[in-house]
Amino acid sequence: MVSAADRVKNPVRTSVWLNTRPPARSRRADQPAGLDRERITTASVRLLDAEGLAKFSMRRLAAELNVTAMSLYWYVDTKDDLLELALDAVYSEIDPPPAEASWQDRLRAVAAAYRGLLVRHPWVSPLAGKFLNLGPHSLLVTHTIQDVIRATGLPVEGRSGALSAVFQFVYGFGTVEGQFAQRSADAGLTQDQYFRQAMSAIQEQPDLDEFVEDSRDLMAARGGVTIEEMRDRDFTFALDLLIAGIDAMRARAQQSRAQ
Repeated sequence: MVSAADRVKNPVRTSVWLNTRPPARSRRADQPAGLDRERITTASVRLLDAEGLAKFSMRRLAAELNVTAMSLYWYVDTKDDLLELALDAVYSEIDPPPAEASWQDRLRAVAAAYRGLLVRHPWVSPLAGKFLNLGPHSLLVTHTIQDVIRATGLPVEGRSGALSAVFQFVYGFGTVEGQFAQRSADAGLTQDQYFRQAMSAIQEQPDLDEFVEDSRDLMAARGGVTIEEMRDRDFTFALDLLIAGIDAMRARAQQSRAQ
């Protein structure tokens, strides 16, 4: 537990995973039995999934665990520590793809897993760039992604760009998808119902006729019955484009070296 004076002396926060400071005190006899970081982290993820990032607080989490808010500070120093722990915990949902698979299939598997993570946990998106992501699960995901990009055969100077192209695309796609799903759920509607209501409202605006026609044509061309099916088609096609681009850039680099 960090005192207010300690926070003033060391205002710059790095990472919960870099905090090597020994506990200020040992657990008191009146501290709740069975309370530990793992239980607190699990409850944090559950609460973030249920109520979202905006409503998350130490006090709300304490109520969920049926303990006092001060009890939590025996295990973490700040709310940010909890958020960082929760973020790392959900990264465990991204499993490394089979090592014997082609790099293309491995890349598709990791990209799909990351997309699913962002959709299932909409609160992950705003936190992904906030922390250093040095937890064990985060580091395993980073290692997996780097290993796949290395297997593409791209020259070293091109790997960072390829990684950014693929996973910033996935981040953006999954974030929008997750936010739309959350917005629909908050309205008590399925995603298809929400979309139909939104399109009906737009159709009532004469100055948006051209937009409506273009959107209708695009949806018909995409195929699929539901919003989820259309998104799956879009994601697969866009990812195939990126993989084809990586293949083309690798071939160009090999040709350049051969000359």
